[in-house]
Amino acid sequence: MLVNRDKPRTGGAYVVIVSYDKKEQTVPTKQSSVGELLEKLNIELKEGDIVEPAANTQIKQDDFRINVYRAKPIEVVDNGRKTFTFSAATTPRSVAKQAGATLYPEDKLVTKPVTDFLADGTLGQQVIINRATPIMLNLYGDQLTVRTQAKTVGELLKEKNVKLGKDDSVQPVAATKLAAGTQVFLLRQGTKITSVTEEVAMPQEVITDPNLAFGTSAVRQQGSPGQRVITYQLNLENGKEVSRSEIQSVTTREAVKQVVVQGASLSGIKGNMALAGIAPGDYQYVDYIIGRESGWCPTKAQGQYGGCPPYAGSVPSGGGYGLCQSTPGSKMASAGADWATNPVTQLKWCNGYAVSRYGSWAAAYNHWLVSHNW
Repeated sequence: MLVNRDKPRTGGAYVVIVSYDKKEQTVPTKQSSVGELLEKLNIELKEGDIVEPAANTQIKQDDFRINVYRAKPIEVVDNGRKTFTFSAATTPRSVAKQAGATLYPEDKLVTKPVTDFLADGTLGQQVIINRATPIMLNLYGDQLTVRTQAKTVGELLKEKNVKLGKDDSVQPVAATKLAAGTQVFLLRQGTKITSVTEEVAMPQEVITDPNLAFGTSAVRQQGSPGQRVITYQLNLENGKEVSRSEIQSVTTREAVKQVVVQGASLSGIKGNMALAGIAPGDYQYVDYIIGRESGWCPTKAQGQYGGCPPYAGSVPSGGGYGLCQSTPGSKMASAGADWATNPVTQLKWCNGYAVSRYGSWAAAYNHWLVSHNW
């Protein structure tokens, strides 16, 4: 007999799996959020510890997974200055930020294991920050502050993808070594120039984690958009602009990649989708529709609000019933005799209905949006 794992257990409790300190604990809980449950279980988060999903994430399904990662000793080396910290972060940029370092997108960070305890003075890993040098770049009269890993003016122009036209000149010369505050001038004689500042989209990396529940996520590295300055040469007739041509596109602030982890565990309510034969590519559409039809409650009748009521022993003869509010509910008998209480049976019927009526779950989702929620 299949067990209904989609609704709260008797008394409103969900089953939650908590992994911490090399052990796994399965508990029923009425706590509404990750943080509240950890507090009830006396699982203390110490300096540098990380919990996924975040402490404010709501617990809304059975087999909900919580992972607590304990911090390890790490030394952050910033221009020779060493800071000792504890961190469970998985990227060097996140570790350095957790240690209180102010970072710029152009700063480069590397992680290396400690091989000489006496020399390094730490037992854990080292995160080394290679600081970018702040430079004043005068781009055709626009004064810009940029940061760079380049050592010379020529390397700076190459790094920023600056292409010199026949009327362009650079001061100082390409071989000049860079230091903090060095001023570099890019000049063009005899033309009118204008510049436009644009945002560079923040890149994002998504990591799938089978140890998190499907539908939950956590940010492992905060990202940020970049910025670039596009310079145009204006073509004038009688002193008025008639056209313009791009001559430079210089990135003045690098974008920082955001790293996000998304849960892939198919236990709980999303696991029932797999058991019902619903394709993973349709999960988001199914979740959206059923979440709004019944709140993922297989025993909810039309007109009932609030939590998920226990099965009353019979189903109302009129109105919608079940996960996708079949009207009447007895239609779902075609998918199995246990249609009144089994969420997998109900999902099988819902899947057949969505495909036969609309052609696909995606089409059913689009219909929902344009038909005002039905």
